[in-house]
Amino acid sequence: MNNKIFMMIELQNGLNDATNGKEWTKGITKNGKKIDWRRCIYMECAEMVDSFPWKHWKAITAEPDWQNHQIEVVDVWHFIISLAIEAYAQNDRGSLEDIAVQISNSDALYKIETEEESFAPMDDVLEKVENLIRVAISKEAVDLDTLFSDFFDLVAMSGLNLDSLYRLYVGKNILNQFRQDNGYKEGTYIKVWNDKEDNVVMKSIWETNSDVSPEFLYEELSKVYVTLV
Repeated sequence: MNNKIFMMIELQNGLNDATNGKEWTKGITKNGKKIDWRRCIYMECAEMVDSFPWKHWKAITAEPDWQNHQIEVVDVWHFIISLAIEAYAQNDRGSLEDIAVQISNSDALYKIETEEESFAPMDDVLEKVENLIRVAISKEAVDLDTLFSDFFDLVAMSGLNLDSLYRLYVGKNILNQFRQDNGYKEGTYIKVWNDKEDNVVMKSIWETNSDVSPEFLYEELSKVYVTLV
C-alpha cells in the first residue's frame, strides 16, 4: 500500500468528519444538507477550465495559469477521495485502507510515480478535464478505477507527480482545516494575508519544505495568522 495515498485518504476522511459530521458518508451533513460529491467534481472541473485562455474573443495571447490550475486539480482530488470513501461505506466494500490498496494496486498509479513534471498541450488538458466532467455528470454509476485512471492522467498532464500532488494536497487539506478552525463558516476568517491569498502563503511554505508534515504546516499557518488578528 502506498503510504502517501493512504495518508491523503485519512486526511480527507478527517476533514469531512470535522466539517460534515461523523455520518457524512450517508450523504447528509450534520446540518441536514444533502452532499453531492459528483456535482462537486464537475463544478470544480468547470472552474479549472478558466485557468486557461480558452476564449477565442478575449486575451487570445495569454498563457495558461498553471499554478492556479494545479490548485484546482488538488481540489478535485479532495472530492474524488470523498466520493470513493462514500461509495465504500455505502456498499460495504471495506475500510480506508482498502481504498488505498485499490489505488496502490491499480495500473493507473504508475502514471504519476515519476520524477518527470511537464505540462501537456492546453487543448489536451482541457479535453481530459471535460472527460472528467462527463464521467461525474453521467447518470451511470461511477466506476472508481476509471475515475482514478482519468484523474491520474490529468495529474501527469498538469505538471504534477505523486510527490507534488501529495504536498499540494496536504497543503490545501490542512489549509481547509485551518479555515474551519478560524471562523470560515461564520464569515470571520481572514483570507488575504498581508496582500497574499492564504493559498499562496500555504504554497510558499510547502515549497520551502520538501518533506512537510500536516502538523508542521498547520503550526506554520498559525504563526502567520496570529499576526493578522
